[in-house]
Parts: sequence; structure tokens; C-alpha cells
Amino acid sequence: MVNDFGKKGSGKGFRKKAGSEISIERLAEGILAGERSSLARGITLVESNAGHHFNEAQALLQKLLPHSGKSIRIGITGVPGAGKSTFIEAFGSFLCEKGHKVAVLAVDPSSTVSGGSILGDKTRMENLSREPNAFIRPSPSGGKLGGVHRKTRESMLLCEAAGFDVILVETVGVGQSETAVRGMVDFFILLVLTGAGDELQGMKKGIMELADAIVVNKADGLNEPLAEQTRIEYKRILHFLQQATPGWDTRALSCSALTHKGIPEIWTVIGEFREAAERSGVFFERRRSQMRDWFHTVISDQLHYSFYQNEGVRQLLPGLENDILDGRKTAASAAAQLFEVFYRRE
Repeated sequence: MVNDFGKKGSGKGFRKKAGSEISIERLAEGILAGERSSLARGITLVESNAGHHFNEAQALLQKLLPHSGKSIRIGITGVPGAGKSTFIEAFGSFLCEKGHKVAVLAVDPSSTVSGGSILGDKTRMENLSREPNAFIRPSPSGGKLGGVHRKTRESMLLCEAAGFDVILVETVGVGQSETAVRGMVDFFILLVLTGAGDELQGMKKGIMELADAIVVNKADGLNEPLAEQTRIEYKRILHFLQQATPGWDTRALSCSALTHKGIPEIWTVIGEFREAAERSGVFFERRRSQMRDWFHTVISDQLHYSFYQNEGVRQLLPGLENDILDGRKTAASAAAQLFEVFYRRE
């Protein structure tokens, strides 16, 4: 069976060489030594859609797994125009100045037609990209859950093994991507703008209940008083919402990515969150739950791929689709016919 869910891909950026096991060993050593080129090649390998790269990627991850898990994983989403990339650059630069190693996994929207990606985050984070303690990896979403690349979890583990102690995962801020990122990070930030009135009317309650902190960005200049009013309004609203993390009251904060005002306070709040969550056990239980969910998601994806790659299913599928569209079969009976073929043993 072809692994890695079998989507066609060139696997460019990682060339299979003779003596593959030695190559993976050396790649793992390079990542553990903090070599950025090795980390980039490792992420390219786990992102590859080429079926023959699957086993190599898993071998690499297995070697590095014991060295992962020591970072704080922070998800960042926001309404359009909230300035996610600008905020991440300011926040990441602040953390680098404090001696942290920061990895940014910026997931860009992919074209539903070509599968291509804008990949503009790296150019929008020029200052952060020059930081020696920062690593920015823009990845196409591949259409998965509105923008969360299906290999983001593996990339995160590689970054941790390379010594990055703060992982920032940016969503494209559309639909299910927020839920997917919430399921792979420790702390989740919802970035918003001033003018809470109209925005709160359109803000989905479910998205707000995912956040451990709601941050009003662009609190500078003439906009600063309005940002404070907006922060107070969010603080009031949060009292009526369910907590994202048991035992933690979601905070309403404000900041300016331009002047860096409020940025240190956000990091302080994240520190308070980690201390409280580790003390209560919620931090570790969330990590365990996320690993379990990841496991079952991989199973679901593999089954989905195996089903549609089955030769019998592929032969019957077009005809059954036409039968459904023409009203000759129900969707359920057509699906049952496909499963009969799928489970048939030759």
C-alpha cells in the first residue's frame, strides 16, 4: 500500500540518496544540533506528498520524538485585517531579544484549483526572518481544514527537536482552521481590532470560546482609547462564555505591534497560564489528549485514502455518482455497494 495518503507530489527539496538510513541519521543529527538547513530539509521531507518519502519521514520523526515536547505551543488567529503577521513579527522579535528560540509555522491559503500558495508571510516578517534565533516556515495549506497544513504537527516536533522553545502557529483565520490549531497548541490567541460593537455582533461565540486570550491589536496613536474600550467590552463578554481551558479565565488584553506596547504583558500572561495549567495537570492532559486525537485523525485520513485508491472503488465510483445524480440510487445504497467492493478479499 502506498502511504502518506498518496496525493501526488514531487517531494522537491529532499532528494533520496543511496544509503537512505545513513542520510536520515545524519539529518536527525543536524536537526538536533540546531542546523537550520537540516531542519528545513526535515520539514520538506515530512511535508512531501510522495509516497516513497513516508517511511523516511516516520523514521526521522521516531528518532527525534524523544527530544520534542519541551516548547510552549501558541496558536494565533484573528479577524481579517487584525494584523496577525505584524503581531507575530513583533511578538517573535521580543521573545528572541529575551533569549528564546522562536519557530513560526505560518500556514498560507492554497488555491483550490492549482493547490498553489501565496506564501507571503516570510516577506511580511522581514525583521523577524533576520533574527538568528528565529525560524519561519510558510507552508501551503493543501486545502486541509481551511488552512491548517496536515503536516504542521510533524513540523512542530522537528522544530522542538532543533531547540526552539516557542512555537507560533498562525492560522489563515477561516472556518475550521481555528478548531484544528486549537487542537495542537497549548495557548490560543484570538487577535481582534477596535470597534467591538459591530465586530462582536458578527463574531462567532464558538471562536471566542476557543481562546485563552483575546488581544485587541493596533492600540496606538488616536486608536489607543478606542482599543481600551474594546478590551473592556471583551472582558465583560468573556464572563458569559465557557472557558477554553479548565481553571483559566480567558484574558482580554490590548497591544500595539507597531510600538510593542503590551507585548511583554502578553508573554507574562502566557507564563502565568503555563504555570497554572502545569500545577493543575491540565497542561499535560491536554498534550496527551491532542496526541490521541492526532492518532485517530491519521487513521481516518489513511482509511479515506485507502478507500479511494482501491481499484474496485475507483472503477465503480463514476457510474454510481451518475446514478445518484440521476435519481436511480440513493447515496446510502451507492456507498454500501462501494464498501462491499472495498472489503472484498481477492
